[in-house]
Amino acid sequence: MAPLPALFKPLAPAVRAFAAQPFSPRSWARPWQRPVGRPRIVVIGNCQAGGVAQTLRLLLPGAAVETLLVAGLGRRFGHLDRLAHHLRDADHVFSHFFPTGFVAGGNVHGLAERVPGLRLFPTILFSGFHPDLIHVGDEASLRLSRLVASPIGPYHSAIALHGFRHGLSVEATLRLYTGAVFERLGYFDLWQASADYLLRTARDVGFGLDREFALWSRGGVFMHVINHPHLHVLGDIARRLARETGYDPLDIPVETYAPDALTSEPVWPVLPGIAERYGVPGSTLFKGDGRRAAPRLLDLPDFVAESFALYARQRSEDLTNARVEAWEKDPEICALFGAA
Repeated sequence: MAPLPALFKPLAPAVRAFAAQPFSPRSWARPWQRPVGRPRIVVIGNCQAGGVAQTLRLLLPGAAVETLLVAGLGRRFGHLDRLAHHLRDADHVFSHFFPTGFVAGGNVHGLAERVPGLRLFPTILFSGFHPDLIHVGDEASLRLSRLVASPIGPYHSAIALHGFRHGLSVEATLRLYTGAVFERLGYFDLWQASADYLLRTARDVGFGLDREFALWSRGGVFMHVINHPHLHVLGDIARRLARETGYDPLDIPVETYAPDALTSEPVWPVLPGIAERYGVPGSTLFKGDGRRAAPRLLDLPDFVAESFALYARQRSEDLTNARVEAWEKDPEICALFGAA
């Protein structure tokens, strides 16, 4: 070890002893180890679980909060019994609903039987600001790998897909993105239908959101895409989980003190015809995934053109979506597209 300046000579024995220890790179940096602290909280869920865990760490200083993504449960634990064993020392386990198939041995209800006190919390799904956004492919599987990719991820325009399947050009399809067409397609009815679904599914897991939804709606746009809420929404859920389990979380606006990680993933614009109806800022700029590289930004004409190019390379039987298939059986909607 190189000689130390006089100022540090009193520390030399301890420094040399530390430097001589035969550490391997992984002996001190173990990202898979459980966080140390109390309370120990585990949050299980989809892409929203990370934001809930992030805000719990912020609101409960000193808490050890671990995130377990549903998509990785089978790979990491293999069986529900092993997952339950991992959770045995947790003070609190908060989980989204997950069905059978993600980990051998059962679904979230089977886990709740093994982990007393497990608390369910709702997934936020809301399409009111983005009624044209759809998934294409095997949506019922709840697996990203079974969805067809668009130019910005697993998110597609119903108008673009139907325009392609109907044989329209890109230019003709672009003429359909108007408030009048949105009205004819029932897009403005989706606000209430989507709100009813969100509030019902929240009540189903014992976590009513009527008050929170009213506040979110009054505050403007609160979704990046139909399944990615803004951080303050996840913060409200985290704050309630903390309070309802007996803690006193910090009373701070989480979006001021923590980054919104979901902004690095795709963002769907509130199209002008939708924005005008709800009195919020509108845009036609689509943002791609920016987690591994700089995100792509596509204006509406580019997004539709690239979507058409992707669809042309797909098998027609893979371009499935229940809404678009229903449109193809509706003479009025077919006539609307045919007149574009």
